[in-house]
Amino acid sequence: MMFDAKTNTSDEAVCPVHAPSDHPKVKPAKIGVLVANLGTPDNYDYWSMRRYLNEFLSDRRVIDYSPWLWQPLLQLIILTKRPFSSGEAYKSIWNHDEGESPLMTITKKQTAKIKAQMQETYGDDVMVDFCMRYGNPSTKSKVRAMIEAGCQKILFFPLYPHYAGATSATANDEFFRVLMKEKWQPTVRTVPAYYERPDYIEALAQSIETAYAKAEKRPEILVCSYHGVPQRYLMEGDPYHCQCQKTTRLLKERLGWDDTQIITTFQSKFGPEEWLQPYTVEEVARLAEKGKTNIAVCAPAFSADCIETLEEINEEIFESFEEAGGHDFLYIPCLNDDDAHIAALCNTIDDNLKGWV
Repeated sequence: MMFDAKTNTSDEAVCPVHAPSDHPKVKPAKIGVLVANLGTPDNYDYWSMRRYLNEFLSDRRVIDYSPWLWQPLLQLIILTKRPFSSGEAYKSIWNHDEGESPLMTITKKQTAKIKAQMQETYGDDVMVDFCMRYGNPSTKSKVRAMIEAGCQKILFFPLYPHYAGATSATANDEFFRVLMKEKWQPTVRTVPAYYERPDYIEALAQSIETAYAKAEKRPEILVCSYHGVPQRYLMEGDPYHCQCQKTTRLLKERLGWDDTQIITTFQSKFGPEEWLQPYTVEEVARLAEKGKTNIAVCAPAFSADCIETLEEINEEIFESFEEAGGHDFLYIPCLNDDDAHIAALCNTIDDNLKGWV
């Protein structure tokens, strides 16, 4: 009996119909959905941190200075000291039970829920997995696994609500670099930013309403703290700043608030350049000095809690607020694997799979 790989319903590789008997066997065709997050070190020890930071800070999308100037500074100075301080920061938030960072734990949970929903909708025709731009599991390993499993089409989904060259673009870059080495490239699509999707805004709004309902005192103002990028990137055409501003505006409209109840700020400044402003760490101090001593902070640009939210917001930014006279500081977690967030992500996937399934 001869088989057609396209109509084969088992998971076994078979010889294509009408092909000679020595033809390589082919897996039944599937569609892959590969979600991608930023990445995480394998551990918080010096060498694990150094490997991770070296990969991250050597990315020209992240630091676009000339390598002739940047690499000596990075290798001889920054990577000599920073792995120690970054390691301590990671240690303070590490999921010791699972032996991994919170970002890894959350991404696994998100992927499991997305996979369950895709299974319910599409059965075995769609394969779901995740990768990291930096660290493990690598984009290369997961693309290879999908191709070996028979994925002839792959939908690549960077888990960043807002597009930026240093996030979405570099994730896509790595995905395309991996495809360059494949003999038989799958057909591919990349998912665009979803910062203005009504279901994403609704998930954000619900998370804020829930947090406010549980608070002992209603915060006077909500600080939407987005990860920063150099101001120069905006001038060079990166749409990130505008997309962040629109998310805040849409969130404000959905909540029915006015401009006095919500603001946009940017965190995680790195290096001597001017970055997008106002800086969160400075703005929360100004709010406290002006008498706004009860605030809430959320991080809409992050799909999962990570070092920038669990350590930077809850420690550095909180300390800045407290030292300036602030009293009540409510951090509202990222959407993580919240059901409304997973629904929004799955709806986004469904929209981008149209014509394939």
